[in-house]
Amino acid sequence: MNDSAAPHPTPHRYRRATIRRHLQRRYFRLYQRVSRWTFLPAPSRWRPGHWILGGVVVIVCALVGVIAPGFANATRHEAMPLTTLALELPPLPADAAIGAYAHTSGPDWRIVTVRPGQTLSDIFREQGFAPADLQRALDSQADATALRRIRPGQVFEFTTDATGTLAAMRFERGDATRVVLQFDAGKVSEQVEDRAVERRVHIAHGVVTRSLFYAGERAGLSDAMVLKLADAFGYDIDFAQDLREGDSFSVVYDDLYRDGELLRGGDIIAATFINDGKRYTAVRYTNARGESMFYSEDGRPLRKSFLRTPVEFTRISSLFSTGRMHPILGRMRAHKGVDYAAPSGTPIRAAGDGKIVFRGWKSGYGNFVMIQHNAHITTAYGHMSRFAKVKVGQHVAQGQVIGYVGMTGLATGPHLHYEFRVDGGHRNPLKVTLPPPEPLPAAELAQFKAATAPMLAKLKLADGIQLAHAGR
Repeated sequence: MNDSAAPHPTPHRYRRATIRRHLQRRYFRLYQRVSRWTFLPAPSRWRPGHWILGGVVVIVCALVGVIAPGFANATRHEAMPLTTLALELPPLPADAAIGAYAHTSGPDWRIVTVRPGQTLSDIFREQGFAPADLQRALDSQADATALRRIRPGQVFEFTTDATGTLAAMRFERGDATRVVLQFDAGKVSEQVEDRAVERRVHIAHGVVTRSLFYAGERAGLSDAMVLKLADAFGYDIDFAQDLREGDSFSVVYDDLYRDGELLRGGDIIAATFINDGKRYTAVRYTNARGESMFYSEDGRPLRKSFLRTPVEFTRISSLFSTGRMHPILGRMRAHKGVDYAAPSGTPIRAAGDGKIVFRGWKSGYGNFVMIQHNAHITTAYGHMSRFAKVKVGQHVAQGQVIGYVGMTGLATGPHLHYEFRVDGGHRNPLKVTLPPPEPLPAAELAQFKAATAPMLAKLKLADGIQLAHAGR
């Protein structure tokens, strides 16, 4: 056979052969190494370790072959025949009341929650009930205050007959009483049900790290209870300025439960607060005049004659000073009060009980209020955006809103300018010293100590437990 008779490779075959030769040249060394790889050398080259490994593998395989079938047989269950028994039901109780209850269901109550601004008349109209039904409900009550003065969140329940006519309604008259009104043949009958109400006492302890609210949340207190804690000590501690990291508190408080369910948060019964190393104690007590307030352990009211600050502020923008460059007038001028920066519209409260002797516009102060507290002390409030519903000659109580923060008069931003005057002379509100309130009379002090001793003991126990944990 001559060369001309040999078949010529096709272009496809030629291209594959070229790629194969290229890969062989490129990966020759890898092929050379891999070709020598082996899990175990040939038996003729085995060392003692290889023989031991091989023996172990053989033994394990033999054990698996012997044990596995026996175990499979041991776990196999023979099919068991099923037997069905006919059991007789016990007879129903002979008691007629129980039998009736088993065959009937209670009324289907429609629950309505009062919205802000809503009246009972609005609710009756929305539910499709006649105005005459509402009038009959009001007429059935000797004291219809619970129906005339409803509040947002209050619940009323209604049920109707087969024709859609109002058959009954019920509502809460106080925490422990529910009233059911039955509408029948043009008349209304009333049924009063007592509700089981109880107060459950709790103890909480917290340490201030980020903020008072954060510490309260970690201690299991609601925001409302944290505010009550701040109010209890608000006469001694300025929580905007005096709070320190590491401050701690212990609180004995209660919650109100009805029929075993939480109705609402209660009040603080007793509390301690350690601020910057100083310990303060507050215990709630109702005195002989029927006033419930917080007292110290020695029976002295915590409520001072004057609030530390008459407004919830963000910062003190200007301190009391005998010489300050006025930001608007541009000259040195005495600043005879303290400026509390706060958003416009923030309520301003009377620092103490007294009578309003000035309410109106005053040069530089803008909208201005002055309160006479006694023969020697007056307080003044300037730059208000507007006044509350108070007038000259009116007596106001400590904490009562008298106006709202603004920037009227000579002011560069919204704030309260607050002055404290003694016999007409200006004093620094942050440093003025006031006499402590009078303690309870001696005749009542013994009763106070007997009534508050259990709660104070709980506080000391809580403090002791926390100190023990901290010492670990």
